[in-house]
Amino acid sequence: MSNKTITRTQFNFPGQTNFYKGKVREVYSLKNDLLIMIATDRLSAFDVVMPKGIPYKGQILNQIATKMMRDTEDLVPNWLLATPDPNVAVGKKCEPFKVEMVIRGYMSGHAAREYKAGKRMLCGVPLPEGLKENDKFPQPIITPATKAEMGDHDEDISKEDIIKRGIVSGEDYAVLEDYTHKLFKRGSEIAASRGLILVDTKYEFGKTADGTIVLIDEIHTPDSSRYFYAEGYEERQSRNEPQKQLSKEFVRQWLISNGFQGLEGQKLPEMTDEYIETVSERYIELYENITGEKFVKADLTNIEKRIEDHVLDYLNS
Repeated sequence: MSNKTITRTQFNFPGQTNFYKGKVREVYSLKNDLLIMIATDRLSAFDVVMPKGIPYKGQILNQIATKMMRDTEDLVPNWLLATPDPNVAVGKKCEPFKVEMVIRGYMSGHAAREYKAGKRMLCGVPLPEGLKENDKFPQPIITPATKAEMGDHDEDISKEDIIKRGIVSGEDYAVLEDYTHKLFKRGSEIAASRGLILVDTKYEFGKTADGTIVLIDEIHTPDSSRYFYAEGYEERQSRNEPQKQLSKEFVRQWLISNGFQGLEGQKLPEMTDEYIETVSERYIELYENITGEKFVKADLTNIEKRIEDHVLDYLNS
């Protein structure tokens, strides 16, 4: 397989007013309150962007996110208008809220690490005693995080602090909370229909020019969510075995086993071409399991030109 990936873009679209580079996505603002979001093949873990791209990763993330937005737009309005290219989403420009709404149905990942360290309160939410890793919570809990700038770590924060510090008003936060629960319930139902468990995920919201709160960015992708296979979940829990996961946790585990957790002084292990190929294959497996559809590989001959042509066609229409 070719190592043709897109890890950065430098487009100059007609009417372009601004450019923002996130960890994985690059966002172009145009006049008329339009946003063009390009999902690159960059891979980020522990808030660090890996030096090499993963073939098809941007396409996979973009296509899962846009499918899930369409599957939830009857519940929660979102920013999406069109997907002119496999790596591109076009939508309404929004003022993003500076919090990520993290919701957890199970005690996994960051929550489990905090719990093991003896904490019984996460983002102002009390955690029951006697839980073990990957147990289901009595009901889903929201554990928000502040949005970090590139290269910084997102920080846990409580609902009370968010409102007290004026990051989000109490009135708006009530809407974010309601939308987060609704999306998680729908996401869990979609996952269950594919033999999966939606363990935890995060949502980001923004306000449109007319003041409507909408879902933005991505939803239910393997980068923003953790999935378990439902089959065998109970047996693995009862035997204290690790759960079979569908998320980028496998990359985090590989990094941890190679002595990297994004901490001071740690060196990134080298990702060989063979390893990158396996990551790409895992992402395709994720796509097919999460969407229930066969993955169709986009043409990688000249990704930049393909994207540019598709976006210009869309803008000219």
